[in-house]
Amino acid sequence: MITENPFVFGKAAEGPFFTDRAEDAKRLHANLTHGINTILISPRRWGKTSLVKKVISEIDRPDIKPVFIDIFQCKSEYEFYHAFASAVIKQTSSKLDEWVETAKTFLSNISPKFSFGSDPMNDFSLSFEWNPKDDTETDILQLPEKIAQKKNVHLVICLDEFQQMANFTDSEKFQKKLRSVWQHQQNVTYCMFGSKKHLMENIFNDKNKPFYKFGDMMFLKKIPTEEWVPFICSKFQETGKSISLEQAAKICETTENLSSYVQHLAWVVWYKTDKVVTNKDIAAAIDDLLEQNKVFFQREVEQLSELQMNFLRALANGVSNGFSRKDVIKKYRLESSANVQSIRKALLKKDLIDVDGQDITFNDSLFKLWLKRQKYYE
Repeated sequence: MITENPFVFGKAAEGPFFTDRAEDAKRLHANLTHGINTILISPRRWGKTSLVKKVISEIDRPDIKPVFIDIFQCKSEYEFYHAFASAVIKQTSSKLDEWVETAKTFLSNISPKFSFGSDPMNDFSLSFEWNPKDDTETDILQLPEKIAQKKNVHLVICLDEFQQMANFTDSEKFQKKLRSVWQHQQNVTYCMFGSKKHLMENIFNDKNKPFYKFGDMMFLKKIPTEEWVPFICSKFQETGKSISLEQAAKICETTENLSSYVQHLAWVVWYKTDKVVTNKDIAAAIDDLLEQNKVFFQREVEQLSELQMNFLRALANGVSNGFSRKDVIKKYRLESSANVQSIRKALLKKDLIDVDGQDITFNDSLFKLWLKRQKYYE
């Protein structure tokens, strides 16, 4: 009998793969079931999507219907409207005639078209044809409210990778349009989250931006080692293998507790281990994980200037603040304090670092580890 690996990576950790965040889950559940718009903010790989999916899966109320929309692939307003309307229609109706009727009733101006596969009840796609006009776009943004009123339910719209809209042409005008419609809806609650912390903060934390104070801001923290260790150990034990507390902690230390990397490294260690985890198994798993990501890390380095690399070298060597000090500038060849500010801004835009007050950290713990092993740090 083949036992399945008890860890998961590359997708949201749901069901038995999810761990901790009890307080975050409690707060988010209360918000979404009480009509409080919520914004989740944290760097990449901290488990925002997993948290949202866990919470909406546990909303056991027939009068509340969740809708999950990933807008990562949306490169324009048009694509956003298409993804938004399609997801709302698909996830609020369960029958073929309901999909068609909903589209025709509420989106009559945009000629909705359905394409069906071999299983018309589940395998279908929805497309629109329209020349964008203000009233048409408003109709689409009002779609959740109209459906909620018709069905006498409350919709919870969860928008993943929400920061993508910052890249749209005339993004601020688009954001104003969304807020002007959404803020008046009484039967819809919105939950927005994304993988680029600095862009999300720029959208929701700037008092001059349309979405300022749109909802409750939740800043997620890393799951602590003391929560991860029993989870990791129990998963090994449940599948007939064993790992020591110290070895489980080593997995957390190596990945700096980034949720997706903890799961991924634990997955590789479990795969390599026959019955009892050895330190060699962990070392080999770390090597494997770095090798798997090498091509992505090399691509990042190729796009960096010498000064940006010097900054990351300082960061990897333990400098977390005071980059403008003369001794740091001289040791790491950063040239000037003015350069430090522009370098920091560029690396933040590339989503390679996170800035929390005066402290700066890597967003990707494995990238940091990989860099320290390269010739740049000899």
